[in-house]
Amino acid sequence: MHQNRISSRWLGLAATACVSSLIPAQATGFRLPDQDAVATARGEAFVATADNPSAVFYNPAGITQLEGQQIRAGIYGLSLDVRYRSPAGQTYANQKDLHAIPQLFYTLTPKDSAFSYGMGVYSPMGLSSEWPQDTGFRTIGTRGSLTMITLHPVAAWKVAPGLSISAGPTFNLAEVDLRQGFLTPAAGVGDEFRFKGNGWDPGFNAGVMWNPVTEWQFGLTYKSAPTLDFSGSSTLTAPGLNTRVDASTRFVMPQSVAAGISFRPSPKWNLEFDIDWTDWSRVKTLTIQQSPLPPAGQELHWRSSMYYEFGVTRYLDNGWSVSAGYIFNENSLPDDHYSPLVGDLDRHFLSAGAGWKHGGFSVDFAYQFGYGPERTVSGSGINAFGQSADGRYRFLSHALLLSVGWKF
Repeated sequence: MHQNRISSRWLGLAATACVSSLIPAQATGFRLPDQDAVATARGEAFVATADNPSAVFYNPAGITQLEGQQIRAGIYGLSLDVRYRSPAGQTYANQKDLHAIPQLFYTLTPKDSAFSYGMGVYSPMGLSSEWPQDTGFRTIGTRGSLTMITLHPVAAWKVAPGLSISAGPTFNLAEVDLRQGFLTPAAGVGDEFRFKGNGWDPGFNAGVMWNPVTEWQFGLTYKSAPTLDFSGSSTLTAPGLNTRVDASTRFVMPQSVAAGISFRPSPKWNLEFDIDWTDWSRVKTLTIQQSPLPPAGQELHWRSSMYYEFGVTRYLDNGWSVSAGYIFNENSLPDDHYSPLVGDLDRHFLSAGAGWKHGGFSVDFAYQFGYGPERTVSGSGINAFGQSADGRYRFLSHALLLSVGWKF
């Protein structure tokens, strides 16, 4: 009985402290806009171009440009280097640095039809983060991972020459695994609070594409905000203690809108500029429900952020093309609600790639370099264990994408 009272007391305290570390699995650092090698090589400026099956993700109205049946598969390989320098001067590196994310798209445009259909399977959010135990913020967060898979059927209608609209549901399945220390700020005690759960929620995407004249094309797409109800368990482990209770929490994902304009001065060139807005301001509070313990809640006060994207493609002879792009991505976590599980900061991305088409076959390759100037976080608040996320954070990334397509 005495041990049960101790377990309940610590589980309630750990849950309260853990709330602030759960939601970062949704921050811009965990968003995955890279779903195709051509788009990534162009700095993700693809909303107004969207001329291969990955249009299902970028702007599904673009699939009306595609003939017959087409399939496209790819993989996104990512190496992350996120580092933290404590106020005392110690430097730590995030230990989850390698990731591989696949994607698959299919489109069908029947002959002489004004309608096109598509299907995508991809991961719009994900990745993981893990810090050493001696960072000084282990009771705020040591590990966070989010795996999200979206199944996205879509239909598009060519309303008139040069004008297409589209819409389709999304079915979003996700699993989350989050961990932190709870007993002492020091490392090596073996104490851990863990929440693990899974959930799903439907949503929808819609798009518009307008090509009023040969040289100019416009794109607009909207992605709704699914609300994922995760059910699973909270586990508390320490020397002589192992307690597990049913638990649940709700993640409110952000809605987003992207708009783009493509300028094609000749058939050999395509230049595009996009603005991509993500409504992180929807993320206001987070609550963990733990039976039989009372719920624990946390105010978050996140802010919306933007991607500014520019890309250019040069079409060469013999089916070859080359592309380059640039992205500026704003941060979305204010200092007073900062979490080290994301290392969120303003980021710059530079990319380049090449592609080749022959008959119905196509292959594209892209490289992307990401850089986040050092961000100094102060005033993040001291938790119940006397720790905070204050310090300096920096970000570097290298990514390779390979996409292969086939037209039937």
